[in-house]
Amino acid sequence: MSKKEIWYETLHDNFGQYFNVDNILYREKTAHQELVIFENAAFGRVMALDGVVQTTERDEFIYHEMMAHVPLIAHGHARRVLIIGGGDGGMLREVSRHRGIQSITMVEIDAGVVTFCRQYLPRHNAGSFDDPRFRLVIDDGVNFVTGTSDTFDVIISDCTDPIGPGSSLFTSDFYQGCARCLNKGGIFVAQNGVCFLQQDEAVHSHRKLSHYFSDVSFYQAAIPTYYGGLMTFAWASQDAALRRLDQATLAARVAAANLECRYYNTAIHNGSFALPQYLLNALSASS
Repeated sequence: MSKKEIWYETLHDNFGQYFNVDNILYREKTAHQELVIFENAAFGRVMALDGVVQTTERDEFIYHEMMAHVPLIAHGHARRVLIIGGGDGGMLREVSRHRGIQSITMVEIDAGVVTFCRQYLPRHNAGSFDDPRFRLVIDDGVNFVTGTSDTFDVIISDCTDPIGPGSSLFTSDFYQGCARCLNKGGIFVAQNGVCFLQQDEAVHSHRKLSHYFSDVSFYQAAIPTYYGGLMTFAWASQDAALRRLDQATLAARVAAANLECRYYNTAIHNGSFALPQYLLNALSASS
């Protein structure tokens, strides 16, 4: 019996994680990045870009529910939503559950990601690519938000880490462009790494976003695949009250949206904005 392949992922020289590879389903080097999908007995199908695991069938619902429903429920009446990245379709799936939304634009730099995820990660999109409200734009996120004449109520930056093609989505130009094309009362959220291991990422994002938004903070969720602590999401708006909605308001909006989630609920919504003191200290020291 041949030895099973092991997928290793390292964030620091002396710390990382590994997955047993039961079967490689897809591997390709595109013009932008190396794409791999493999099967693992514990986490199902796993997608990696440039050696970094991006999503797994087992726990993707936590990430996508929190990135989509926290800003959409906080906004309360979003009609136009912009997703930057999100080529696997999971974010689109969750956003499309909100029937009051009239249009969903997704900007993905790599058409290959969308193509192979539709084939090899069908549970992620669950048919949402066929939603008539959906429009796919193949472009760099910075180019889109700095040049579009469209405006949006919620912008979700489902970006990779700030290396390779994803690095531009952590720049001042990108944040300024997002602020420019948000409607009044709009909300911007973005993946911002695991703050215990990637604290500088949150600090730098906070500093840059604060130039364009009057209320900048973070919220968090525990996602097993993103090892090393709590996953941090950047939050930016011009209205601090959107982060502090009462439970009754949240519950009414969840009921109206007819949302039944596996992770997200109203208590988690409010609790996710409670940040650890080490992050608060780092943000305070950098301001």
